[in-house]
Amino acid sequence: MPDPAALLAPLDPEQRQVAEALRGPVRVLAGAGTGKTRAITHRIAYGVATGVYAPTEVLAVTFTTRAAGEMRERLRALGVSGVQARTFHSAALRQLRYFWPRLRGGADLPQLTESKLAMLALAARRLRETVEQADLRDLASEIEWAKVSNVVPSDYPVRADKAGREVARFDPDTIGRLFEAYEQVKAEQGRMDMEDVLLLDAGMLSEDERVAATIRQQYKWFVVDEFQDVSPLQSALLDLWLGGRDEICVVGDPAQTIYSFAGADADYLRRFPVKFPSATSLELVRNYRSTPEIVAGANALLAGTTSAGVTLSAQRPSGAAVAHRAYADEPAEAAGVADEITRLVSSGVPAHEIAVLFRINAQSESFEEALAERGVSYVVRGAARFFERPEVRQAVTLLRGAAHGGGPDDVAETVRATLAGLGWTTEAPTARGQVRDRWESWQALAELATDFVTAHPDGGLGDLVGDLDRRAAEQHAPTAGGVTLATLHAAKGLEWDAVFVTGLQDGTLPITYAETPTEIEEERRLLYVGVTRARLHLSLSWARARQPGGRQSRKPTRFLPVLDTAGGRAGVRKGAAARSKGAVTCRECGARLATGQEKKLGRCGDCPAAYDEALFERLRAWRLATATAEKVPAYVVFTDATLQLVAEHLPRTEPELLKISGIGRAKLDKYGDDLLEVLAGPQTDL
Repeated sequence: MPDPAALLAPLDPEQRQVAEALRGPVRVLAGAGTGKTRAITHRIAYGVATGVYAPTEVLAVTFTTRAAGEMRERLRALGVSGVQARTFHSAALRQLRYFWPRLRGGADLPQLTESKLAMLALAARRLRETVEQADLRDLASEIEWAKVSNVVPSDYPVRADKAGREVARFDPDTIGRLFEAYEQVKAEQGRMDMEDVLLLDAGMLSEDERVAATIRQQYKWFVVDEFQDVSPLQSALLDLWLGGRDEICVVGDPAQTIYSFAGADADYLRRFPVKFPSATSLELVRNYRSTPEIVAGANALLAGTTSAGVTLSAQRPSGAAVAHRAYADEPAEAAGVADEITRLVSSGVPAHEIAVLFRINAQSESFEEALAERGVSYVVRGAARFFERPEVRQAVTLLRGAAHGGGPDDVAETVRATLAGLGWTTEAPTARGQVRDRWESWQALAELATDFVTAHPDGGLGDLVGDLDRRAAEQHAPTAGGVTLATLHAAKGLEWDAVFVTGLQDGTLPITYAETPTEIEEERRLLYVGVTRARLHLSLSWARARQPGGRQSRKPTRFLPVLDTAGGRAGVRKGAAARSKGAVTCRECGARLATGQEKKLGRCGDCPAAYDEALFERLRAWRLATATAEKVPAYVVFTDATLQLVAEHLPRTEPELLKISGIGRAKLDKYGDDLLEVLAGPQTDL
């Protein structure tokens, strides 16, 4: 048996309060990076060590098998065995498998299916509804929302309208009929889906007091992690497990509620003291994950909003300033991020400790390309790599066939026509889901084609397909230990030394279909989750245009100003607030630039340049001549930022060139000799 005093010794004062609050009801508001898993596992172990809990009478409920496994491992390390740490579905399924045959005269439990798609397709055929694969996935997600929200098919149209639900191509009445037909198909086939596991368990407990009494006798102490993600169905099942008792400890963070669209309801966490007036409410506020600069930005992001949770208190030493970067376009943003990653890796940060986060999966392509070009391995988390996605592979296959058949001369128009045949439109779908994700992938292909035509006006469709094949081949590099590319949703629960949160322009985050105040706040919390994934380095960036040469009309996300001016952030430049409003500011002092000459130089007249301006202009002239000869935009050779660094540091050898951000091995092999020749020319005094 573990020693009680030894269990409490490594805890901070707030974690110790949690560990010692053994009798329910207890609510723990645990901020990001505050050690909530440590606190609740020590609470369980302390309860066992002091004789309050019997291990086999404790049920710890989590939302992922990974989290349940981590909890079991930590409890074993603390010397406690026998505690059940399971997901809601795992716990309910275990109970069903034990009791169902006894209640049904030996009848087998319906077969669990992990996918609704085949049964939904059959339901659609019965109703003579035409649905595609992406439609089926969106409909499956909508049925999941309905079932976890305790919505039956007949009530769906009214409840969906009230909740503002929207599924591309389908009205609420049609979805209600498809929902009902799906349930009929499922019953005929003797199957159950994941939501049925919870529904059937709840029904069994409601209908048979003997079963309910047995389960309540088995489990007397409950701990529920990530309680902000509980759905109405899970809350109802939890109440049935408790059976009127209050020996429950819930742990969560309302600031990390990012699954409301899937049925999660943070009000169960917020209103826990209303439901249980005798509840003990505790807070974990000491953030052990992130530097004070990152924590200050996270606190500022939610301060004074309905999304605010606890105010974090940083425990790490001060670190690097949070970087705020604006780029001309998305490819430039990807190149800049990839250059920074290359610099971090060169300085000793392991690639697997770096992440690039974005709002939607389709944004990964430009980062895949930029990292592959620099020889940096990467892993796409939660989705296939861009060129491995079914809709992308299908489109490229059709384009290859058109190229072999000698397609029309207008490459961009051929691509648009091919994508239109698959279902792409010039306007994005208004709803979220698989249909939207697929459209984003096609849109990215259309823009790749536009960029290709701009850079290669004499190129044909075959040349474009060759370029796409090259990209695909380069992006299939080994991924072991690579940089993580992930959506903000997929990043929840993870952390890295360095995090790049990208695409922070209005229309991307918040996403265009987030219109109501409630939806906007969920987008704010999504950014908060991204910000709090970083331990030591955090970079926030956005692009003024989607494509090179495009109109630079985008604005930074409305959330950026509070992050940019967060109290306690080291290195905040004077012009940060002005920049967030679209003003052009001096790169040296942050003052607003007023004249055209100042804007061209990127600095005000009072600030001296940090580089040799005459050399910089010679480098620009060389770049223009090189780009003209290669028939590519100038930025493809080198960006202004890279040339300014060259003019500032005056590298004289190839190893010194490689230290410049923006110059990798491929660029060195191609342009290194020419650059050194320009640098060897006459110099001017700084």
